[in-house]
Amino acid sequence: MPLDPTKPRLALPVHERDHLIGPPDARVTLLEYGDYECPDCGNAFPVIKRLIKELGADLRFAFRNFPLNNIHPHASVAAQAAEAAAAQGKFWEMHDLLYQNQKNLADIEIGRLALKAGLEIYRFDADLASERFAPRVKADYESGEQSGVTGTPTFFVNGIRYTGDRDYNGLISVLTAR
Repeated sequence: MPLDPTKPRLALPVHERDHLIGPPDARVTLLEYGDYECPDCGNAFPVIKRLIKELGADLRFAFRNFPLNNIHPHASVAAQAAEAAAAQGKFWEMHDLLYQNQKNLADIEIGRLALKAGLEIYRFDADLASERFAPRVKADYESGEQSGVTGTPTFFVNGIRYTGDRDYNGLISVLTAR
């Protein structure tokens, strides 16, 4: 059963601090704990984009960082880059660029992505150098651990962990179930 109420529940409910797309009164909320360098997250990225487009106001999507630093050497910096972009009102632009370029996340490439996202580069570079957003990334990671997350992507649907297929058919079936 892809949505099993006996599975771990979301320890920290989705709230306004999260990065959100969709209305707060959407019928269903999908939360992803993701890692920008994770190939499985990269495969899920276009699926999520399609779901957001197709479900429209019926879906609220939330994203939290869960960088797997022991496997992906650029994951934490990429997560901090997304948070630095959020401080300039460009989280989703940077989020998308990071996933679209996930095989090229060395520092110099992240700087190029920041320019492409339209960020003020001196502020962005200063934020990354100071690790200003490291506590935010750590808080996301810890909330994932408290919810039983051990890998990425991990999804929660209306606060219940989703364990089914992470492809379009698996996700659309659970998101549209009545």
